[in-house]
Amino acid sequence: MPVIQYEVYINAPPEVCYDLARDVETHTKTTAKTKERPVGGVTSGLLDLGDTVTWEAVHLGVKQRLTAKITEAERPYRFTDEMVKGAFHSFTHTHEFIKSGSGTLMKDTFDYKSPFGLIGKLADKLFLEKYMRDFIITRADKLKEIAEEMNTGL
Repeated sequence: MPVIQYEVYINAPPEVCYDLARDVETHTKTTAKTKERPVGGVTSGLLDLGDTVTWEAVHLGVKQRLTAKITEAERPYRFTDEMVKGAFHSFTHTHEFIKSGSGTLMKDTFDYKSPFGLIGKLADKLFLEKYMRDFIITRADKLKEIAEEMNTGL
């Protein structure tokens, strides 16, 4: 079961980072490369504890849908979303926001299990783990950009 961890410092308060990370519209901006868009559940605004959202996106050249549920929320410090339905066997994505100086250390932990047993493990080694790491990093770095842009206007 691969676990991807990524940390980035954001020059914005934890409350701003937390809310941007669970905002549906911001999510679509940070995943523009994969054309993610909400097609079910909460399709706009802020996701909160118990909410589900179904995303449609193109990953690895294949259009797919994935439904995730917010299973933990402690504003503005952390929230967790877990896959309810989708291409993975399972995943848990924990987002943490730690006050650091005048900004926030944002930590992403993405713990997933591929489908298809040994074939899935082979896919992880060959390409999937790198693909998912790049996806998590790109999304976090774009969220940083948006948060810092907003913070300069405060």
